[in-house]
Amino acid sequence: MRAVARILLGLAVTAWAAAAQAQTYPNKPIRMIVSIAAGSVTDVIMRAAAAELQQRLGQPLVIENVGGAAGILGGKACAQAAPDGYNICIIYHSTLSFNPLLFTNLPYNADELVPVSRLFFLVEGLFASSEIKVNSVAELKTLAQAKPDGLNYATLGEGSYPDLFLKWMNNQWGTKIVGIPYRGGGPAAQAVAANQVQVTRFGVGNFVGVIQAGKVKALAVSSAKRSPVLPDVPTFAEVGWGDYPGQGWWGLAAPKGTPPAIVARLSGEFQRLFSDPKFVEFLDKQAVVAAPTTPEGFVAFLKQDRQDAEKLIKIANTRKTEFKE
Repeated sequence: MRAVARILLGLAVTAWAAAAQAQTYPNKPIRMIVSIAAGSVTDVIMRAAAAELQQRLGQPLVIENVGGAAGILGGKACAQAAPDGYNICIIYHSTLSFNPLLFTNLPYNADELVPVSRLFFLVEGLFASSEIKVNSVAELKTLAQAKPDGLNYATLGEGSYPDLFLKWMNNQWGTKIVGIPYRGGGPAAQAVAANQVQVTRFGVGNFVGVIQAGKVKALAVSSAKRSPVLPDVPTFAEVGWGDYPGQGWWGLAAPKGTPPAIVARLSGEFQRLFSDPKFVEFLDKQAVVAAPTTPEGFVAFLKQDRQDAEKLIKIANTRKTEFKE
């Protein structure tokens, strides 16, 4: 009986401590791990979000960019961080849905990261360097088939969403366009603009500047209807890719063991921000679609997203491989 009483007392003390921590949270800066390179559209969005949330939370959110390896490095940093509410993680579809299906020996367990809130969907586009003189997906296909291994394509690493799309496209066209890894959409956009790579698929927001400068052409966008940012560019459905499964997204997660009360607080604050009309207007200009959820809504979404990832991986004819840092 004494042993049981000690256990119950210990549980009560733990619950009291967690409740007290939640009531005073946050009382110091919060580290925000962003799984993409600085300068990418997601980085721009999260820096704007951090400035807004500092006013709401009363503490600064300090961004740490951990890009590369299809979100694996960011996932690892998240999993290894202290679960105290002062380490939060901006992750994406590769981190939780694709990587567990594509790699063995991952340095983190995707199913142990705590889903806090899905934040937004990306409006993605297929982009080509102006140097290769193509103006449509059909013309790109013709060029790629004429030079089966003569084009390079920017990815976020083996198994990333851009990489899977490349493999799918190569399978569809019978081509051998070569994937080159970059740490984010910003660096990828600059690489296409400089013709270091000739084509890629990334979030539209990364490419607006280089398109306006005439260095890159947008050939198609992934949204259901034409993007107001690129109104003259056809949708994937219009160019015959309407049945391609999946859509890129970004969300907020936390290390395993983060107190539920803090998870709820963070989710609520991020949901309110990503639903605020002024912030949604800002997101529209970055060519992303606000889509905040509760933790429970994020969990349900992830279940379906993992199933969609399985379909895409099968279509891309990609096998599971060992991850090596």
